[in-house]
Amino acid sequence: MLSHDRVWAAIDALAERYSLSASGLARRAGLDSTAFNKSKRLSSDGRPRWPSTESLAKIIEATGASLDEFTGLVEGRARDASGATTAQRSAVPLLGFAQAGAGGFFDDAGYPSGQGWDLVELPARATETSYALKVQGDSMLPLYRNGDVLIVEPGAATRKGDRVVVKTNAGEVMAKVLDRQTAKSIVLISLNPEHPDRDIAMRDVEWVARIVWASQ
Repeated sequence: MLSHDRVWAAIDALAERYSLSASGLARRAGLDSTAFNKSKRLSSDGRPRWPSTESLAKIIEATGASLDEFTGLVEGRARDASGATTAQRSAVPLLGFAQAGAGGFFDDAGYPSGQGWDLVELPARATETSYALKVQGDSMLPLYRNGDVLIVEPGAATRKGDRVVVKTNAGEVMAKVLDRQTAKSIVLISLNPEHPDRDIAMRDVEWVARIVWASQ
């Protein structure tokens, strides 16, 4: 028998099977990126909210999964070829800093969108909106080296002392330490002492995202 929890768990499992977050699965299916967020699974009065049959059809088509495969996930039959339960993985979109500055990969809020993203697996589960940026060059030494991977979370609250990634309207992408942010400007401290600190007018900032994890 179908249940609300099992259907949503199957959507999460389908996303993981194809190395996607729930929001990534929604985007691949041509849906709003927040369509499968956990906050959308209950109505404001606490009643269960079910995904539409159209949404289910779109995610099955987008992943190339079969109806039987999805039904198996609903029924808890998520097994690999050997019969073992499929291991859960956490993968997020990955992009280089230079690509990030070129545009077309983010929405207005700094969330990943569009095409051309690679995927990188993490040792711990990421949130639905996390993504990864690969450091390029030596401007972030000694803290971050060329090739290091930074996991950023656009929706995370920021405060003084946090390490953040900032993208300007001109396409510049930088990792800095947040010193101060007001409605008019943001003051950033450079990680590399050879590079100047920055005081940027907020009208020139496209988005700010907090760094929540970095490879070593």
